[in-house]
Amino acid sequence: MRKLLLSSIIVIVAIVYIGRLSYLQLLDNTNKNPLDDTAIKAVYDYPERGYIYDRNGELLVANQPSYDVMVIPRDVKPLDTVEFCTLLNISKEDFSRKFEKAYTYSPRLPSVFVPQLSKKEYAILQEKMRKYEGFYIQKRSLRHYMTSVGANILGYISEVNDWDLKEYSYYQSGELIGRQGVEKQYEEVLRGRKGVKFIQKDRFNRVIGPYKEGIYDTLPVPGKDIELTIDNKLQAYGEKLMIHKRGGIVALDPKTGQILALVTAPNYDPDLLVGRKRSKNYTELYYDSIAKPLYDRALNATYPPGSPFKTVNALIGLQEGVIDEQTTFTCYHGYRYGRNSFMGCHCPYGSVNNLDRGIYMSCNAYFANTYRRIIEKYPSAAEGMDAWQKHVESFGLGNYLGYDLPTGQSGKVPDEDYYNLIYGPKRWFATNTLSNAIGQGEVLTTPIQLANLTATIANRGYYFTPHIIKKIENDTIAHKFVEKHQTTVDPQYFEPVVEGMRDVYEKGTAQWIKIPDISMAGKTGTAENFTKINDKRVQLTDHSIFVAFAPVEDPKIAIAVFVENGYWGSRWAGRIAGLMIEKYIKGEITRTDMEEYVLNGSLEEEYAKPLSGKSFTINDGKFIKWPVKDTVNIKVPNNDKPIP
Repeated sequence: MRKLLLSSIIVIVAIVYIGRLSYLQLLDNTNKNPLDDTAIKAVYDYPERGYIYDRNGELLVANQPSYDVMVIPRDVKPLDTVEFCTLLNISKEDFSRKFEKAYTYSPRLPSVFVPQLSKKEYAILQEKMRKYEGFYIQKRSLRHYMTSVGANILGYISEVNDWDLKEYSYYQSGELIGRQGVEKQYEEVLRGRKGVKFIQKDRFNRVIGPYKEGIYDTLPVPGKDIELTIDNKLQAYGEKLMIHKRGGIVALDPKTGQILALVTAPNYDPDLLVGRKRSKNYTELYYDSIAKPLYDRALNATYPPGSPFKTVNALIGLQEGVIDEQTTFTCYHGYRYGRNSFMGCHCPYGSVNNLDRGIYMSCNAYFANTYRRIIEKYPSAAEGMDAWQKHVESFGLGNYLGYDLPTGQSGKVPDEDYYNLIYGPKRWFATNTLSNAIGQGEVLTTPIQLANLTATIANRGYYFTPHIIKKIENDTIAHKFVEKHQTTVDPQYFEPVVEGMRDVYEKGTAQWIKIPDISMAGKTGTAENFTKINDKRVQLTDHSIFVAFAPVEDPKIAIAVFVENGYWGSRWAGRIAGLMIEKYIKGEITRTDMEEYVLNGSLEEEYAKPLSGKSFTINDGKFIKWPVKDTVNIKVPNNDKPIP
């Protein structure tokens, strides 16, 4: 009986194993990869990448045909390498290097051997491909740029590298992936999904038909078209204004957070990074360590915000109840504090300024007093700094904002921990941090953050996350782009600050760069600029900064302009901001005098100063003394010296 039981168990186990193995081999296809079989070859069918349009439906990026010579190293048979190399215009050394790289990647899988043949090269080679076993031609599509601007926004595509292959299982060696800008951010949307056909070969390596009657084959899914928020005409105009200058321009629609223009200067023609010339051109751009055309200053460059930051301190002061519209402070060409510290100002000696005048005259003394009152309202400087920091960050400063572009900097808003590290706990006071009052302290902002701050003021207290995507074909954009972000300052406190910014144009530091028939609110600014020369900290000409929005009653555009080494805020940045606003609202330029000044102007000489090896002086314009006491109706002198 025991022998019978043991024999039965053995038979049952054997039947179970045989049945399971038969099922796995003959019936179950779960997780089976046809390419595990060496007799199977995959032929990929690449879809067209999605088109890119601007907000007005103007086509920015389309596709053009491209042809890659592919190789499956295991299938290569002896060939006339001299003839083959001549046809491909490569050397025998190139042939060996490319073949070794492909073999290292995979002997059985296809790799790109020579990418992006021209139509002429393809026509010549196609007739002779039958002679070169293991090689074949794969048709793809490359980008065709219909615009010469916005390279920092659009990005580019290039072959996947080793890191990409490890990170993303979707890609095979030689395939293309989005780099930078929209091409990278919306890669999965734009690329679509490649199709594949599995071909079965016999033991003589001859094709005998589709594998398993094509049950694993898939059709390609075209990439989706997308529409950007960018106004391409405004973008092109901004890049034109920034020729021979360095810096950034960011224009937003305050009502939606849509990015209307995102200019970085200098920039480059996106067509430079297409085709076989891409690698050479990219190398030249990458190693330009002086102009840095690949560096997106609109998103990555951090600058002290300068005087535009005074509006934030005004709003915090009103919210905290330490000032009101009628609060006045006397300016004695500046503000003296601490033991021997003095913050200079350009206001006439003994001028008495209220909030409105403090803004349009950009009085340093007014905002130094306001800042001290904010910090000293609390029992300790640390508590005051904590309250101030929370207010500042509610305007989107000190963080990445959450926009849909793959690069950027968070900027900086100092806090209690920062000053404890520098001075020690309970060993610092409001006076140690007073430069924060005028945007010259430890606060750092990017152009897009300052544009978002301006949009927040235009909206009287809230903003939408800045974004570049307007529409995705048969899809919706992220919900976060339609959510309001409210500041910690109540709406009623914004109106007096807006009026002060309006008066910047009416009787203040930008009165001579007004645009006819457009009500505008703005704020000039300069930011100190330092560099290292021979390990010594050297001051260069200040950065020119300007923020504005218009129309004041119904804002349609908010803008921030940074021009590196641009002297005063109104000299370069103010003019550029005004021209951009007029271009967007009117569609034409009436201030041709300002346009001519900007288009014909260059700051290349300023940028060359630190490289020349010669001594130089700076001209930041911060301490200009005006010969008149009543500055309400100042006539601007012809030598272009603005009220700083």
